[in-house]
Amino acid sequence: MLWNSKIVKHRKESRIAVYFEKDPEMIARIKVIDGARWSQSLVAWHLPDTFENRIRFRIEATLVRKPSQEGILQIERFKQWLRSKRYSASTIITYSDALKSFLVFYKEKLIADITNEDVIVYNNEYILKHNLSASYQNQIVNAIKLFFKTIRETKIEIDKIHRPKRAKVLPNVLSKEEVKAILEAHGNVKHKAMLSMIYSCGLRRSELLHLKFSDIDSKRGIVIIRQSKGKKDRIVPLSLKILTILRDYYTAFKPKVWLFEGHYSGEQYSEKSLQSVLKQALKKAGIIKPVSLHWLRHSYATHLLESGTDLRYIQELLGHSSSKTTEIYTHVSTKSLQQIKSPFDDL
Repeated sequence: MLWNSKIVKHRKESRIAVYFEKDPEMIARIKVIDGARWSQSLVAWHLPDTFENRIRFRIEATLVRKPSQEGILQIERFKQWLRSKRYSASTIITYSDALKSFLVFYKEKLIADITNEDVIVYNNEYILKHNLSASYQNQIVNAIKLFFKTIRETKIEIDKIHRPKRAKVLPNVLSKEEVKAILEAHGNVKHKAMLSMIYSCGLRRSELLHLKFSDIDSKRGIVIIRQSKGKKDRIVPLSLKILTILRDYYTAFKPKVWLFEGHYSGEQYSEKSLQSVLKQALKKAGIIKPVSLHWLRHSYATHLLESGTDLRYIQELLGHSSSKTTEIYTHVSTKSLQQIKSPFDDL
């Protein structure tokens, strides 16, 4: 697949525009990158101008950086293995691209001869040299570990491949007043219902867009989230307040397939349009923070914790596999902090 890329100014922001003939696989690759958006005016997909994205689209765009023929065959076999294990399409793209980067670096070396020392050299001479993020390095580690599980003849000791230390970044949380201002900003009942569903049920963006009306069980007072992250189903409580909003929305729009549909009946609402709905709400509410849809989910979890909900229940509601993931909300809850008196007050 051939493509071209260049740095552009889009709405006073430096972006990387990527130009290519319409191709579903390429579109899928770009859509999994944080901050990727389609521009009608540029007639191109564009991404944040980061060093990582420059590496991804400016250097590799020349198509000179290819793996060896053996590497190309092994990447395709790796994809087949991932598909057979029923990994999601986005995960397959992420892991195969990460593996490609590693195998390009060792293009002149037989895969069977790659060692743990080679992984360390790659981390130093490629990842660190180009100031790539720890999260990107972690993706590489995940890909390498999974890939070498599928290879019989290898010198790699999988358990000895180390991961980068992760930065401890706190989730972004809005106050209840800010959330209320965002949810009440739209007069359009559809837009209000979408944002309200994300906050009231702690949904991920993709979870909201994949909901069907049959997933709303008003008699039991629950929402069923099907085959979400990790291919797991879960249920969350449905508030009477959101149910009233949903009934008003259904009366006005009468969706056919998805709970929230696009311009055409039966068409799934797009991620881009949903982000635009939030952006408009922020503008109307006068909130200048760089709020994303995921901030509403973080706020849902934190507000639950501050109201006294047990952390184990919050873990189930969010669909977290590990309690450690949920525990991060204890670091942003202000309930206990507000009871601490600063010694400054006694001066």
